[in-house]
Amino acid sequence: MAEGAGGAPRLAELLAAGLRLWEEVEAGVEPSSGAPAVQDKVRQGLDALQRAAAMVAQLDLFSENEDLEEIASADLKYLPLPAVLGALTLKQVDLSRRLEHLESARAHFWRFLKLCGSYGLGSFQLPPASPPGEEGAGNPAPGGPAAAQPSLVAMAASRQAKIERYKQKKELENRLASMKTFVESGQADEDQIREFYILQIQKWINTSLEEIESIDQEVVILRSRGAAKQSSAPPHGTSRQARAPLKPFILTRDAAQAKVFGAGYPGLPTMTVDDWYEQRRRQGVASGPSAPAGITDEESQKQQQEKKEEEDDEEALQKARDWDDWKDTHPRGYGNRQNMG
Repeated sequence: MAEGAGGAPRLAELLAAGLRLWEEVEAGVEPSSGAPAVQDKVRQGLDALQRAAAMVAQLDLFSENEDLEEIASADLKYLPLPAVLGALTLKQVDLSRRLEHLESARAHFWRFLKLCGSYGLGSFQLPPASPPGEEGAGNPAPGGPAAAQPSLVAMAASRQAKIERYKQKKELENRLASMKTFVESGQADEDQIREFYILQIQKWINTSLEEIESIDQEVVILRSRGAAKQSSAPPHGTSRQARAPLKPFILTRDAAQAKVFGAGYPGLPTMTVDDWYEQRRRQGVASGPSAPAGITDEESQKQQQEKKEEEDDEEALQKARDWDDWKDTHPRGYGNRQNMG
């Protein structure tokens, strides 16, 4: 990039660099807009355009108090600078700052449209200065369903405006393409140069109106998601109180097992299930006859099954003993009185 006096790039070079980077990003040569190479171009383009915008403001090239005829033809090319800044701002892909980028880009587009409106460039209605939801957000429209009828008319008008803008966009692109080489080669006179830059301004007016409409829709979606996340988050201070960690111990079924395991591991305390539950109840942790913490339902069922098997074993053992006693008192063949054996 060539440099002007004092080693700083000139305004025209900054604008040209920013536009060139914007066109390269818009062309989409890379497979993804989030590719590092693309984002590097976005950052470089934003830097060049922001420096150019600061120089335009310092030179006071444009004012809402002057007429279009008072602007020099060579200066008209700097008027779309805010719109190009907005378009390049939207190319940033940091999702954590998406809402911030949308609002910044919208502000750039809106300032450009406001300036164009003051010069009488284009016939359009200036959108609100802020996206929907910032002023009076969440207030339902009075009148209920009857109040929704004008919105249908607005939707139809918006659709018609989109169709007209699309037709103008195609016509402008064709005219700009036919004039670009002629102007850039230096063969065009001042009137042709002026017409070329005004056509570029009109093209960016259509782009700005479309982008603001798209931004407003996305902003509403992002804010509704943020509100939903806040409403689903638990209230402050309702989280469970942290419990002190338990010291390791051996959990046994009864006092007999506690004595056995305690004798083998004198450094590790033992307690029965009842003792453990009673201790937890005193600590205010256990409030009912539920299974102790750390013991799953499967383990609890297993313990119950083992206990039942032990009871069944005792019953079977008692039956076997009764049978032995009966055989001792009743010799083989007892009761066979008729020798039928």
